[in-house]
Amino acid sequence: MNSELQKIFQDSISENKIDNELYTKYDVKKGLRNEDGTGVLIGLTRIADVVGYKLVNGRKADDQGELYYRGIPITQLCRNLDQNEICGYEETCFLILFGHLPTQQELSLFTSQLRSRYTLPEGFLATNILRYPSMNIMNQIQKALLMLYGEDPKADDISVLNTLDQGLSILAKMPAILCYSMAAKAHFFENKSLIVHPVRPEFSIAENILSLLRPDQQFTHQEAKILDLMMVLHADHGSGNNSTFANIVVASTGTDIYSAMAASVGSLKGPRHGGANISARRMMDAILAEIGLEASDEQLTALLEKIMDKQFFDGKGLIYGMGHAVYTLSDPRSEILKKQIEILAEEKNCKERFVFYQRTEELAKQVIYRRKDIHVSSNIDFYSGLVYSMLDIPEDCYSPLFAASRMVGWLAHNIENKLYCDRIVRPAGKYVGTLADYIPIDQRKSR
Repeated sequence: MNSELQKIFQDSISENKIDNELYTKYDVKKGLRNEDGTGVLIGLTRIADVVGYKLVNGRKADDQGELYYRGIPITQLCRNLDQNEICGYEETCFLILFGHLPTQQELSLFTSQLRSRYTLPEGFLATNILRYPSMNIMNQIQKALLMLYGEDPKADDISVLNTLDQGLSILAKMPAILCYSMAAKAHFFENKSLIVHPVRPEFSIAENILSLLRPDQQFTHQEAKILDLMMVLHADHGSGNNSTFANIVVASTGTDIYSAMAASVGSLKGPRHGGANISARRMMDAILAEIGLEASDEQLTALLEKIMDKQFFDGKGLIYGMGHAVYTLSDPRSEILKKQIEILAEEKNCKERFVFYQRTEELAKQVIYRRKDIHVSSNIDFYSGLVYSMLDIPEDCYSPLFAASRMVGWLAHNIENKLYCDRIVRPAGKYVGTLADYIPIDQRKSR
């Protein structure tokens, strides 16, 4: 930007400042947050519920966390998923979309429908992904979603049944879209060999992702099982999270599903939403590089203190992966994941690294409590980066995997709002500027 234009912009910031006191005066909720940190209610849902605290005499109090899919605790769901078959995510998708657990016949019908939609349209890979690769996979997914619009003769049909049909097709194609986008990036920007595998209709979504990502297409049962679990844990998180709300807002205008999904992916790309697992893993890598696996509790505590003092890592004073906007004493997704990581860590010879993560979590809780007098727990982002690294999944695939998993949640809330709300989302903003008269251009003075 031109330096003179920059100065005009900088001057305009000081002239148009909005004081914090005005937010209090007009009872405006910054970020749609109440004073106690709870979210402002923006809708009703039967799909998922996030419980992280309780109200005691009208005041927020810490509590054990729980996530419910259609009223079923995520802890129960994950504990009872079939340990032999790799289709927990598909079963969860059915539950989230249709409101009940499927029978074996219903699950077979649903999975066969998804598998029949795995393949991208003819020529789509060459024309839309390989021809126009992107440095950022999330942007590439957005582009691919918008290009799928052009392949759909009923793209603008926003009826509920057609939205469901379109959404299932998008969900099924996500493994191909994200893995082919990764291959294109590796080839065109990193000078690596272009290796593109066909999708396997006999594989589940989690199995296909591992098969498509790896040059040799090989993976173990345990690797596929934990990726399947990761997708279950990321499938939905209520209607108030940023990317789901973005989908609801965009869809409420009456636009197509492809535009709404692209908006959600754009939301999830932001580091405050979908990129936290990358920050957590980078932080842990920096800690390990600094003091090593054999560091004492005293050394580790001292380094965590330095992080909070903005003297180590990125200088922001945050211990990434610790704490959550809703959960207080525990994040059930993190607790579930920890139990499964130990099995994978044994298989991958990463047991010491996992133990180091556990030590860091416990010491970080103590450090944060001493500093801020609040109880926090690890959230799913603290351990998900570790899981992905043990699965040899590249860092720039972390958020795309989150998007692939959350696609079903976005779809379910999109449909629910079409059915029961069906009004454009239009909140209000309060004007706090001054009034002025128009000045002809020849009478204006430089500021």
